[in-house]
Amino acid sequence: MDRVATGDGLRERGKAKRRAAITRAAFELFAAQGYDATTIAEIAAAAEVSPRTVTLYFRSKQDIAFASFDATVLHLTEVLRGRAAGESVMGALEGWLRKESACYDESDELEQRMFEANPELRAVRTARMAAAIEEGARIIAEDTGQAPDGIAPRLAAAAAAAVVTEIYQHPEGNDRDQAISAAMAFLTAGIEALTASARR
Repeated sequence: MDRVATGDGLRERGKAKRRAAITRAAFELFAAQGYDATTIAEIAAAAEVSPRTVTLYFRSKQDIAFASFDATVLHLTEVLRGRAAGESVMGALEGWLRKESACYDESDELEQRMFEANPELRAVRTARMAAAIEEGARIIAEDTGQAPDGIAPRLAAAAAAAVVTEIYQHPEGNDRDQAISAAMAFLTAGIEALTASARR
């Protein structure tokens, strides 16, 4: 049993390493020569795997480009949905944002370079962010006892998405913690004001 478990663990780690290698290679190529100009074969060569391996892990180039973004959005949604009883949406968001910011590394910087170099990917990101904002509005509405299609939850979710994006795109500087604190104070006050206005 132990040998099987160990073998399974090694296989999973191997898969994770190959997936990370493919993603990193793609991000580097997309940033350097452009998304459209990059082929699956080039990504495979840079990651030192076969083209078939790339397609086994990712169905398309777009899936590779958004692998990290989609994982981040999913993780945030899970954190907000799974927050402890009595914990507010903003409290959970702040905790998540501080942890993510502390873990910001070279791969995150590379992802930002990729998006900066490819307007078409930024457009897709904006569209995907809209879906995330819609889900955020539902969560905020539940937290504040409002209708999910109300203006207050939608504005709050859009503002929260803007804050997360800004922190992710500009993580540098010694005042990062202060920036997060200021942003969360802004969001919390805004939600309180919107909620009060909606209930009049």
